[in-house]
Amino acid sequence: MGSTGSLHGKVALVTGSSRGIGRGIAERLARDGALVAVHYGSNEAAAEETTAAIARAGGRSFLVGAELGVPGDVDTLTAGLESGLRAHGESAIGILVHNAGLNLMGRSIEVLTPEEFDRMVAVNVKAPFFLTQRLLPRLRDGGRIITISSVSTRVASAHGIGYPLTKGALDVFSRTLAKYLGPREITVNSVVVGFTRTDMTAEVLDDPVNLERNIGLTALGRIGRVPDIADAVAFLASDDARWITGTKLDATGGVNL
Repeated sequence: MGSTGSLHGKVALVTGSSRGIGRGIAERLARDGALVAVHYGSNEAAAEETTAAIARAGGRSFLVGAELGVPGDVDTLTAGLESGLRAHGESAIGILVHNAGLNLMGRSIEVLTPEEFDRMVAVNVKAPFFLTQRLLPRLRDGGRIITISSVSTRVASAHGIGYPLTKGALDVFSRTLAKYLGPREITVNSVVVGFTRTDMTAEVLDDPVNLERNIGLTALGRIGRVPDIADAVAFLASDDARWITGTKLDATGGVNL
């Protein structure tokens, strides 16, 4: 999908946008005209590659570094965001995409430790909750909040129980927040992700058995690609989605229909 220019004048923050789906979202929103805050946790070099790709395509972005799931994470991220906004003559954002997440795969209930559980909750639930709380005064009326959810909230996962649990909590957060922010005309929606090829899922999908099984579970007969998700996010961020809130957009290609 090409540029629509529909986000000119908007500022977007995409958490976890140095790699994978987050990078694809950042690049797509920038292509549609948004100034994008590219957030990364530790891989600054990868984040710089994202901003370079955005610049090559004629877009605008800036870096925000902050490890999530640790004390002071929201303070660090907010400080970096505010600095970047000032540098670009901006004071508020219009689009907040909660993409950053931690998935400790293969951790069944028998082996998942309290420390691993707490870490996933801290990154996947606590950080989005309190980052949203902090940024609400800086989020323009009529803005957008978009969370990246997972097909594992409706299909039992073979790779562990902790990650789906945290994504389910984020779904409830999004739906409840949509009701609360309705008077400000801020929409809040989730994009459900299924089997999608990124550098982070390569190990699983490079296994021919896993690959064929996952394709077989998908109605459209292939593995998802990053643009499939980024385009869905771009739609929800646009004015075309102004009357959609409190819902989950299933961008899985029809997993387990």
